[in-house]
Amino acid sequence: MNQVVSRDVWLEARRQLLAREKEATHLRDRVNAERLALPWVKVDKDYIFDTPAGRKTLADLFDGRSQLIVYHFMLGPDWDAGCTGCSFLADHFDGALPHLNHHDVTLVAVSRAPLEKVGAYKKRMGWGFPWVSSFSNDFNFDYHVSFSKEQLAGETVFYNFTPMDAAEGYDELPGLSSFYKDESGNIFHTYSSYARGPEELIGTLMILDRAPKGRNESSTMNFVRRHDEYEDAAKAHSCCH
Repeated sequence: MNQVVSRDVWLEARRQLLAREKEATHLRDRVNAERLALPWVKVDKDYIFDTPAGRKTLADLFDGRSQLIVYHFMLGPDWDAGCTGCSFLADHFDGALPHLNHHDVTLVAVSRAPLEKVGAYKKRMGWGFPWVSSFSNDFNFDYHVSFSKEQLAGETVFYNFTPMDAAEGYDELPGLSSFYKDESGNIFHTYSSYARGPEELIGTLMILDRAPKGRNESSTMNFVRRHDEYEDAAKAHSCCH
């Protein structure tokens, strides 16, 4: 339990923290500006994705908009369910879609699992956001979120812009990539983020950071379960049936 003090002492401590919070906000603004100023790379490779509406190119995934954000969702070809952490993050997508679409941004999840597995897990989770399969292309490998057996047999794999010990054995890892399509149809890779980089997309964590016990975790997101695996969710489900 934290120290218990008078209101005046608390107010002074809170003002000191407020100054630090403002510093963090201003730093975030500067980082955002630097992110927008990053140079771009033209995408010359053709990618064909499997979608519920048939096979689509990367250009098709923009869905008539000029900006595309891809969430690299960890669901491998031989996995039985999606990554718990990715599922936690994806729980926050559907509510954002109308706002993103209105702002000329399309959000799509991409996984290497076949479309049938993607669809089954999406149905289980009750999600509506677009989710496609890159099973038949190299997209996941080119953006360094999937790793072949040959890569994992080596000493390192390239992840989060640096060599990582291949002995950790992860064949799928999370990330987020952004793309822009100009009026001539040229596509540019503008940004990617990996590991804890996309954490700010998880609104629940931002709320927990302001709760009395914070995230209350012994390791990064160790408390997280798929939303249908919490004990409270199971009780609510049984009460309704």
